[in-house]
Amino acid sequence: MSSPFDHEALWTKAKLFLNRAMDDDSRSFDEQALWAALALELLAKAALARVSPLLIAEPNEEGTNLLIATGLVKGDARFTSVRAKTLMARCHKAFKPFDQSEAMKIINGRNEYLHSSGAGFMAIPPQAWWPRYWAQAAVLITALDRDIDELVGGDREPAVIKHLEQNTKNIEQRAEALLERAKQRRQQWLDGTLPSKVAAEWKNGQYLSATLAHSEAATCPACGSTGLLEGDEVVNEEIHYPQANTYGDEEADSDYLDDISVELTIGADYFSCAGCQLVLNGYELIKQVGLDTEFDVEGDADRYIGQEAEYGND
Repeated sequence: MSSPFDHEALWTKAKLFLNRAMDDDSRSFDEQALWAALALELLAKAALARVSPLLIAEPNEEGTNLLIATGLVKGDARFTSVRAKTLMARCHKAFKPFDQSEAMKIINGRNEYLHSSGAGFMAIPPQAWWPRYWAQAAVLITALDRDIDELVGGDREPAVIKHLEQNTKNIEQRAEALLERAKQRRQQWLDGTLPSKVAAEWKNGQYLSATLAHSEAATCPACGSTGLLEGDEVVNEEIHYPQANTYGDEEADSDYLDDISVELTIGADYFSCAGCQLVLNGYELIKQVGLDTEFDVEGDADRYIGQEAEYGND
């Protein structure tokens, strides 16, 4: 049986609740929103508990909850977590740009739906409610060093992305969340305070790379270390020819062909940094943080040498 403050168990439960929330065919919007609001609280707990279970433990006079959170007390003792308002306030301080005010609107809607005769979630239409919900949930997912598809599944991820794209500040907020989490993670690593479970997930550059066709070293916008900018798409191709040979002898012609070079301009689609574990997956995020959206690499000149040799024999 998992501990009540285990972040993996809380994450799994949040996945279960969001699976219920996204059952469009079988649930009304107010029921969907209820499950989603419960999942948001679980995500907040998981993100904080991943740093330390003490962050979600409700202090009491005997200190039992805190002792359970530290692992000093075992057995059947009951663990009580802090209130949702406290969770959201702590996430607001710890995980930028999480918005406590926006999160509490969701939590208050849940409370009104359950405990009063008010409209609850129905006060905001679904097409406006979901983008606001996912703007906050996405920050907590980043704080957990997870991706959206890990939470809702690959088949439902496009629906979440569609909601996020309706928020004009989505890319800005997403980039800020990734940078702040990378800075936080790096500092914890340097200070030796990174939780052991998180430290065990630390990857080197080889495993962070997307292994795209082309790459170039680039300075990380989060920690200043040397990261890797990658891309597949060739957006421009430039062939550089040496000064034409005027003598026509065989040796000179050979030297001429050897001096042909090709420069490819690559569109950047992915960045990773082993120093802070920052990953930027997509052109928009790369642009938002100020990295180059294109970079130059040397192309393969061999195919042009063959063309030039055939041309010279005409």
